Amino acid sequence: MNLDTLLISRDAALLGVLRPALEKISVELQVCPGAPAGNDLLAKRKFDAVIIDCDDVQNGFDLLRTLRQTQSNAKAVSFAVVNGKTTTQQAFSSGANFVLQKPLTLMHASRCFHAALNFMVRERRRYFRHPVDMPVRISLPQNQAMTATATNVSEGGMAIRVLGKLAKDAQGQITFTLPVMNVSLELKCEIAWADGTGRAGIRFLEVPQSSQYHIEKWLTDRLQEEMPEAFDGRGVV
Repeated sequence: MNLDTLLISRDAALLGVLRPALEKISVELQVCPGAPAGNDLLAKRKFDAVIIDCDDVQNGFDLLRTLRQTQSNAKAVSFAVVNGKTTTQQAFSSGANFVLQKPLTLMHASRCFHAALNFMVRERRRYFRHPVDMPVRISLPQNQAMTATATNVSEGGMAIRVLGKLAKDAQGQITFTLPVMNVSLELKCEIAWADGTGRAGIRFLEVPQSSQYHIEKWLTDRLQEEMPEAFDGRGVV
C-alpha cells in the first residue's frame, strides 16, 4: 500500500519533476489535466495529498480555495504550485499547506515532499481502518451489556458484529484490548449506526489523551507494516 496523491496540471515539465520526487518516497501519483475533471475526482476519491497547478490550469486557484469544502478531501495535505500570478501568501490563505514555485527543481520538490511526509501519513492514519477479529464488551443504559466482535478499528471508532439489537445514538462504554500492544482501553462511546442484521458502527467519545496515544500508536504500527517505504526510518508519528 502506498500513499495516494492527485496532481491537477497539464504541465509536462512539472510532472517530470514531481513524479520522480514522489517515487523516491513511495507515493503514487495520479494526474488530472484540468479543474473540472479534478473536481470530479476529489468528490469521488480520497487522496492523502492534492497538488494543484494554481496559475497554469484554468480555475486552478478556485479549486484550491474550494478543496477544504469537499467531503472526502477537506483535510488532505494540499500543495499549491504557483507561477507568478498567485502569491505565496494568497496560496496559504486559501488553504495550501505547502507552496511550490515554478520553475521547480527536483531538489526543491524532494525537500518539500520529505517535509510533508509526516502530514500525509497522519492523514492516512486519520481515515485508516485496520481489519481485526477482536472481542469487545459494550455497556449501555438500563444495565444493558453485551459482547461483540470488532471487525475493524480506526482513530475515531470501530465496526462490530453483535447478537442483539443496538439503538442508534445510544451512549455507553466499550472495553477492548488492542492486539499486539496488549493494552486494555475503556472508552465512552455511542452507536453511530446499526443495520439491524448484527452489524454496527461505534464512535469513540471524549477519548482521554493517554488512550488516544495508544490508539494512534497502534494504528501507526499497523500502517508501517502495510507501507514500510513511507516510514523508512524517518520518524513518522
